Amino acid sequence: MSKTKNRFWFALFTFPTIFIFTIVVIIPFISGIYYAFFDWDGIAANAKEFVGFDNFLKLMEDERFRHSAWVTIKFTLLALISVNVLGLTFALIVTSTLRTAKSARTMVFMPNLIGGLILGYIWSFIFSDAFSIIDKVTGFESVFYNWLMSPDYALYAIVLVFTWQMAGYMMIVYIAGIENIPYELMEAAKIDGANYWQRLRKIVLPLLMPSITICLFLTLSFAFKIYDVNLSLTGGGPINSTEMFALNIYNEIFGYSNYGYGQAKAIVFFLIVAVISLTQVYFTKKREVEM
Repeated sequence: MSKTKNRFWFALFTFPTIFIFTIVVIIPFISGIYYAFFDWDGIAANAKEFVGFDNFLKLMEDERFRHSAWVTIKFTLLALISVNVLGLTFALIVTSTLRTAKSARTMVFMPNLIGGLILGYIWSFIFSDAFSIIDKVTGFESVFYNWLMSPDYALYAIVLVFTWQMAGYMMIVYIAGIENIPYELMEAAKIDGANYWQRLRKIVLPLLMPSITICLFLTLSFAFKIYDVNLSLTGGGPINSTEMFALNIYNEIFGYSNYGYGQAKAIVFFLIVAVISLTQVYFTKKREVEM
C-alpha cells in the first residue's frame, strides 16, 4: 500500500515538470524536425512546400553557415580553455587560507547573475567608451581601442566577456570537487615531502576529474549555444565575422523568413552539439578515479 501511495505522490509532483518540459521542449523539437523538410516562410496563411532533404543538402553550399560553424568552433575552443583555467584557478585560491575567501567567492560568481543581453550592453560600453578613456590616459592605443569594430579581435572580445561571466559558475563546481578530496590524503602527501605543485598534479587534478567532466560539458554546451551575448555585443558583426551558430539560425528564420531552412540548420546544430558533448563526456569519464 505504501509503494502505491509513494508512486501517487511521485507522479503528482513530477507531472507539472514533465508537462511543462513536454510543451516547451519536446513538442517544439518534434515540430522543428517536421518543418525542416518543407520550404516555408513561417506565415500560417502561406502554403508549405515539401522539399524532402533539399534543405539539408543546401547546407553544404551555404558559405555563411560554414563560416558561422568555424567561428563557433574557434570561440568554443578558446572559451573552453579560458573559462576552466580561470575557474579552477579561482577555486584553488578561495579554498586556500585566504582571509577574504567568502567575499572573493561572491565577487567572482556575481557576473553569472547578470543576464547575457545586459552583460553584452555593459561590455559594449566598456570596449567603446571606457577603453577610449584609458587609451587617452595611458597612450596604449594598440591595446585600448574598440575591439568590437575589428573583424580580427571582435571574437576575442566575446571570449573575454563569456569568460568573465562563466568562470565564477565553474568555480563553484570546482570548489565542490576540491572540498570532497579527503583532508587526510593531502596531509599524508605533505608529510611525505610533496610540494604544492606535486600535490596538485598527482592528487588534486586526478581526484578532480568528475568536476572537470561536468565543467567541460557545461562550458561546451553554453559556448556552442551562445546567443544573447553574441547578439547584444556584436550582433554578428563586423561583416559577419562573429556570427555564431545560434545567431545564424535566428537570422535565417526571423531575418530572412526561411523557416524550413532555418529549422534544418537547427537540427544539424543540435546533432553537432550532442555528438561533441557526449564524446567529451565519454573520454573524460574514462580518466576519473575512485577515491
